[in-house]
Formats: sequence, C-alpha cells, structure tokens
Amino acid sequence: MPIEYRGETFAGYNKPKRTPSNPKKSHAVLAKEGSTVKLVRFGQQGVSGSPAKTGESTASRNRRESFKARHASNIAKGKMSAAYWANKVKW
Repeated sequence: MPIEYRGETFAGYNKPKRTPSNPKKSHAVLAKEGSTVKLVRFGQQGVSGSPAKTGESTASRNRRESFKARHASNIAKGKMSAAYWANKVKW
C-alpha cells in the first residue's frame, strides 16, 4: 500500500527509495519510529557507496570501515538519522 507524503510516494514506512531527480541527495525514506514519522534524505548524489563485498579490494574494505567508524555515533541514533540509512543502504 503506497504512502503519499509531501508530494512523494513511498512503498511504505522504513522502505528507502532512490531519488534521481533530487539535486543533492540520492535516497529518501519515510522513517517511522513509534508514532513519529519523518522524511529522511540521505546519500550524496552521484557518489557510489561500497562495491559488492565478495572479492572486493583491500582499499574498498578500508573505505567502508572508515565510513562506519567515522559515523558510528550518528548511525547509533537509529532510524531517524540519515547516517543510519546511508549505512544500511549504501554501505
């Protein structure tokens, strides 16, 4: 059942989608925690996250680990933070 929120359609709560028409952010999600609902945009447009984990190079592995370490405190904030979704979807 699609959800319409601020003129955008989402597949459901906590279901991220790509936003190619957004000039700055590559993804959006309608995050819901308890009764709180928030539109969260995340990911820099045009920048890839991590490549596939099977057979990846040491540099790619280090890049992913650096992202997770650098944003650990924001990722820990949960579903209402952009870092949580970037970690889950892009990394």
